Amino acid sequence: MTSTGDYSPKTIREQAARRRTFAVISHPDAGKSTLTEALALHARVIGQAGATHGKAGRRATVSDWQKMEQERGISISSAALQFEYRDAVLNLIDTPGHADFSEDTYRVLSSVDCTIMLVDAAKGLETQTMKLFEVCAHRNIPIITVINKWDRPGLEPLELMDEIRERTGMLPTPLTWPVGVSGDFRGVLNREDGTYTKYTRSDGGASIAGEETMDAEAAAALEGEAFTTAVDESELLEMEEQNHDQVSFLAAKSTPVMFAAAVLNFGVHKILDTLVDLAPAAEARADKDGTDRPVDAPFSGFVFKVQAGMDANHRDRLAYIRVCSGVFERGMVVTHASTGKPFATKYAQQVFGRDRAVIDEAFPGDVVGLVNASALRVGDSLYLDQPVEFPGIPTFSPEHFMVIRAKDSSKYKQFRRGIEQLDHEGVVQVLRSDLRGDQAPVLGAVGPMQFEVAEDRMVQEFNAPCRLEPLPYTIARRTTAECVPTLARERSVEVLSRSDGELLALFSDRWRLQGVERQHPELVLEPLVVS
Repeated sequence: MTSTGDYSPKTIREQAARRRTFAVISHPDAGKSTLTEALALHARVIGQAGATHGKAGRRATVSDWQKMEQERGISISSAALQFEYRDAVLNLIDTPGHADFSEDTYRVLSSVDCTIMLVDAAKGLETQTMKLFEVCAHRNIPIITVINKWDRPGLEPLELMDEIRERTGMLPTPLTWPVGVSGDFRGVLNREDGTYTKYTRSDGGASIAGEETMDAEAAAALEGEAFTTAVDESELLEMEEQNHDQVSFLAAKSTPVMFAAAVLNFGVHKILDTLVDLAPAAEARADKDGTDRPVDAPFSGFVFKVQAGMDANHRDRLAYIRVCSGVFERGMVVTHASTGKPFATKYAQQVFGRDRAVIDEAFPGDVVGLVNASALRVGDSLYLDQPVEFPGIPTFSPEHFMVIRAKDSSKYKQFRRGIEQLDHEGVVQVLRSDLRGDQAPVLGAVGPMQFEVAEDRMVQEFNAPCRLEPLPYTIARRTTAECVPTLARERSVEVLSRSDGELLALFSDRWRLQGVERQHPELVLEPLVVS
């Protein structure tokens, strides 16, 4: 089916230029879900902000919808939020913040054009932040840095700039500079024009904070030494040539920096303005052969996330598609690149946390949720008219392994259906062998909390209580069928088949792996490398 909409190449290019598709990366508890709410509040998508760790009586963060997310105050699944701000369309792809879900975060980062790196003012660059930064650096994704929680005691701002420079290799180029030490956040100096934006706290941070911008003379009279100190420190940055440069930013060599307190809604407007003014728009994407697919080419996109259980009333599954080129129109029949088969898009939605709305069209940079897309897996490409296949999304190497069994044999059907669904979504990697049989598959995970999610969802969504038993393996390597007989004779080694057909050899530890490699140098034992 050829697109029936009356969209000229110029219209498609103009719509792509309006899009800003980004994610927020951070260490757990840096305030990512709170910032997501604050951005939506300031864009007037929602009327009142909730907070994951808010006071009793405040509503739950809308982007965290799974039961475990709300109980523990963490983000597990990804939520896609779209909203308009000024003349731009912003697509915020929310990501899991917990380290145990870094594989899901990696998939999400394959779909964005820019990231916001959220840094806790008191803790600086933490472990998970750096892991996610490295993924962004590997992909040359431009990064905007937000120093959050400036309303609480924390590090000196110049100390934070030094840490960013030393640990990431990027030059921090602050757009704003805090007036008032951390814990006494009064407002920010706007470095571009020297003005001062004073913040006024709203009740509990549930509504947009008041902002008043004034010239330097009025600011000095109002804030005294606090403003003078901010000016002096800004001049030090000037001497070090830490000023924004758009070419350097887009090349991921420098990072614009802003100071904020998301829970109070301080500095959020500036973040939105920066996304519109500086973040890259949707542009041509390279296919797996390295050839750019122009944004005005016929429709194409790829799956970066599969999620089920979002609607308790319907056992449906949702495939998140990043539109790369052309126009997506609901009802169009596209081609599934990996199979060559037609794929109908009758049920298409935009997703805001758990809330959904039917979507009729989408442009490059947008994210579309395709309902009941059982044929689609993470990394699959879809196209119209002109064939294209985008690079696949590699899987992480699992480091934790458990056997899972149904507690009630009469519920084996539900058990099997649940395991297939979790595998399809990539919640865990499902491994099998003839020896263990289908009734006792092995789950492989990057982090142990993935098992908790799997077990919880087996009970809540599939009514299939299960029992998990840990296995003594910590390392997985890709191998071949020819190597299986030799590996089967080795102690503390087991070979299992993954659902995508890959054979994985599991080892108790790296010393066991090294011993096998020394004894059998001819064996194929390849790392599962993220690329």
